[in-house]
Amino acid sequence: QVQLVESGGGLVQAGGSLRVSCAASESILSFDIMGWYRQAPTKSRESVATITSGGTTAYSDSVKGRFTISRDNAKNTVSLQMNSLKPEDRGIYFCHARRRLITNWGEGTQVAVSS
Repeated sequence: QVQLVESGGGLVQAGGSLRVSCAASESILSFDIMGWYRQAPTKSRESVATITSGGTTAYSDSVKGRFTISRDNAKNTVSLQMNSLKPEDRGIYFCHARRRLITNWGEGTQVAVSS
């Protein structure tokens, strides 16, 4: 089973930027889709951004225009560049990778945004 390790979370002021990354323990070329979910306190987990093996990206309406997802197949990493952060962007950001019907998850990285 692939291991996904997130990094790059932290505390930032509203309007600032953060970049979170997800390192996979094996080649990401075999994954149909990878991406990021987030979970804020008392809220359910929600999809933030995804990227397919072909490079097609999708974003939730709440982050469109501010966040950019990318993948580096050579380094087996998927990253999320987050700009113009808002307090409502806070939460634990989880990396996921899906191959056919199986989805793997990382343990998450915390993002805090102060107003």
